Amino acid sequence: MSNHDYRPLADRMRPDRLQDYLGQSHILGEGKPLRVAIESGRLHSMIFWGPPGTGKTTLARLISGYSQAQFLALSAVLSGVKDIRAAIDKAHQYHDMYQKPSILFVDEVHRFNKSQQDAFLPYVEDGTVCFIGATTENPSFELNNALLSRCKTYVLKSIQPDEMLRLLKRALDSADQGLAQRNISIHNDLLMQIARQADGDARRALNFLEIAADLADEKNGQLLIDEETIHEVTSQTLRRFDKGGDLFYEQISALHKSVRGSNPDAALYWMCRMLDGGCDPIYIARRVVRMASEDIGNADPRGLELALNAWHSYERLGSPEGELALAQAVAYLACAPKSNAVYMAYKSAMQLAKNSGSMEVPLHIRNAPTQLMKDMGYARDYRYAHDETDAYAAGETYFPEELGEQEFYHPVERGLEIKIREKLNYLRAQNLSARKDSDNQ
Repeated sequence: MSNHDYRPLADRMRPDRLQDYLGQSHILGEGKPLRVAIESGRLHSMIFWGPPGTGKTTLARLISGYSQAQFLALSAVLSGVKDIRAAIDKAHQYHDMYQKPSILFVDEVHRFNKSQQDAFLPYVEDGTVCFIGATTENPSFELNNALLSRCKTYVLKSIQPDEMLRLLKRALDSADQGLAQRNISIHNDLLMQIARQADGDARRALNFLEIAADLADEKNGQLLIDEETIHEVTSQTLRRFDKGGDLFYEQISALHKSVRGSNPDAALYWMCRMLDGGCDPIYIARRVVRMASEDIGNADPRGLELALNAWHSYERLGSPEGELALAQAVAYLACAPKSNAVYMAYKSAMQLAKNSGSMEVPLHIRNAPTQLMKDMGYARDYRYAHDETDAYAAGETYFPEELGEQEFYHPVERGLEIKIREKLNYLRAQNLSARKDSDNQ
């Protein structure tokens, strides 16, 4: 490495050959279509979707090298319309001179708005540029359909610890671009600790190693990186958790589905992943209340009470004491009997209410506080339930006449809803009998 090369280790270690590229064997393994296209120099526009540090930029540069195309890079965070036009002008000049397309690489492409994304379309269509976009967000939600339809999407996965370990060792052994000249001594277990703490991000792993080397003590001509140094470098990092991004919704979905699936261990794990990543515990509390109503419901009404109490407890205690109350609620809901009967009944009733228009309330169940309303028939023939046998007016109707009597709520045979189901079946049978008697009269 040149003494004047001040680039970060992560940038210096970018490979220039496919065989040195880290991971992504699912798209770059021998015989895979993308690898064949790269090695043969056949360009096509594409989107790389994956977490930070998985090699999106590196892969785009490799493609440029193999195809001997001009590489133009934009960052959607820093670039505007002026920068896009300048890049397109360069691509035009290159195309006119060499009759070859340029690779236009756009990092964080999801940050461009619709009109900015649309600006690329004509030049992708006419072959002026081969468009490569990199994003950490789901392209289905963040990119225009017009742009997506012209690009092949490739999903890049987090780098696994064993692959990360090989990268770190390569950086230590590399004399040209790595750290070999610094004569570093580090135990293999500590390298694996870096690999795990990097959380699938190769850039982060190499940054950890470089910082650790800078902080290491020199002994007998060697830089000794010890456990204390590694702890100091890695202790303040957070797991990947993008508030409002894909990972946010993926993890809350995992928590919700673990509760619904009656797996308290997985539910607690996903809750802790979110808390460890910086999620607002109040957001988790709100979602836990939703789970109590949606997935447990009347099979165990105590679930909703416990969820609300956990929310209140967190507001009173704060972190970290209040988080235990959330954990208690999550574990309880996961173990509770499950029913979505109320949730499904609510959705059915809401759909009917939206579709049936403004039907009038039947006269007999309207309130009649004035004489005029009584004279108009309000509350006439209303049967006061408490005056009936078992406090139930069998056969009484409550829906608008045009709809007839509807049934939305069907309790499941779990938890308290077993009893509720039995009672509703009994009452509905009484209704049926009373209406038959009325029809026969």
